[in-house]
Amino acid sequence: MSYFDSASAAPLHPVARQALLASLDEGWADPARLHREGRRASLLLDSARQAAAEAVGCRADELVFTPSGTHAVHAGTAGALRGRRRVGDGVVVSAVEHSSVLHAARLGGTVTEVPVDRLGAVRASAFGDALGDGTALACLQSANHEVGTEQPVAEVAGLCGERGVPLLVDAAQSLPWGAVPGPWSLLAASAHKWGGPPGVGLLVVRKGVRFSPPGPSDERESGRSPGFGNLPAVVAAVASLRAVRAEAAEENARLRGLVDTIRARVPELVPDVEVVGDPVRRLPHLVTFSCLHVDGEALLHELDRADFSVSSGSSCTSDTLAPSHVLRAMGVLSEGNVRVSLPRGTTGEEVERFLGVLPGAVEAVRRQLGAPDAAPSAGASGDAPAAAGADDGAGGEEPLVVDALGRRCPIPVIELARVFGTVPVGGVVTVLSDDEAARLDIPAWCGMRGQEYVGERPADRGVAYVVRRLS
Repeated sequence: MSYFDSASAAPLHPVARQALLASLDEGWADPARLHREGRRASLLLDSARQAAAEAVGCRADELVFTPSGTHAVHAGTAGALRGRRRVGDGVVVSAVEHSSVLHAARLGGTVTEVPVDRLGAVRASAFGDALGDGTALACLQSANHEVGTEQPVAEVAGLCGERGVPLLVDAAQSLPWGAVPGPWSLLAASAHKWGGPPGVGLLVVRKGVRFSPPGPSDERESGRSPGFGNLPAVVAAVASLRAVRAEAAEENARLRGLVDTIRARVPELVPDVEVVGDPVRRLPHLVTFSCLHVDGEALLHELDRADFSVSSGSSCTSDTLAPSHVLRAMGVLSEGNVRVSLPRGTTGEEVERFLGVLPGAVEAVRRQLGAPDAAPSAGASGDAPAAAGADDGAGGEEPLVVDALGRRCPIPVIELARVFGTVPVGGVVTVLSDDEAARLDIPAWCGMRGQEYVGERPADRGVAYVVRRLS
């Protein structure tokens, strides 16, 4: 079995396992107590805090341990907003932040989202322009969790500093590879992303940042994360962070080469695929691609049967049936989305085996869905839905209407593709759909096929998407 989902949770590092077992015997007591066992536990906690601070690039008294990365994000966001409530409640975020950041920001403030380009990156100048008089906090991830694109954190942090706005950085994905540059103000991270045990997060609040901890507090962790912490897990988390940092340079180069291979080979092996995210400014271990005419959940099951564990941002695997907000913000294809994130130690042989399995898995799903060939000819025929009149006809031809209401991704696009060959050049097809993913996937289909996406308009039910045939 090849586990290719380390962006969700990395396998426990061997060093973390050893540290966890050892600290179970030494770190069970309350570090706040003055007896021998308490002092021993306190020494462990202080050592772990100092080592974590060195890895992050901050002072030890600026860093606290939390029960999770999500807890760190929520505590950091809420505390910064409470501390600056006299300024206002404005929160500026990128449109591709992790859902925990977006939820925390919307819970406590008025959110302004800065758009990203098609590679998933914000422009620092646009982010700076969004900082207004009532902005209490800005949030920007160091690297995206779905497509791997790195953000201009150092530049944005400088702009925030000029305007007196603290910047919270979600460093969950990038911290294993190095410290986050720039004069940021707050930072959150999660141990299970770098091979530590789950249930440990980091929150850093720089000296001088106005911060008022939300909710009940006690004397532990500077009042920012109350309660008796899991000290053995904290020790193991920090030990694993130090270990992956020691391996980072070598693993970075090796995994980056494997990901470059995947990025180059997937479009060669699989027809109608879009590799997304920045090809250069990216995390070394992560690559995401989307396959046209593919159900994401079915593809993940096919790969799982072939002993590959991957993830997806496709609406086809979502309980809400809505495409990933990251893919939506980027404006890229969401159908058949696959995220491959390689853990430490992944071999070239595993990657080659994955590349050997992937084309057959995609073809099997497309066959199950009755998808058309990758490049239909002008005279291709299909089981076309009945035509209906509309106002988008060309040359007096009665336009074709595809009723895909009630059909989820990727069926609306498959139905469009099946009938498109029956439409004369210059003619149009109108797709009726109430599937949120269609807003991304129909324009993406047009771009991949070289056809014109005319636009969308409200319909009696759902939305009418209009496509014109150019060739």
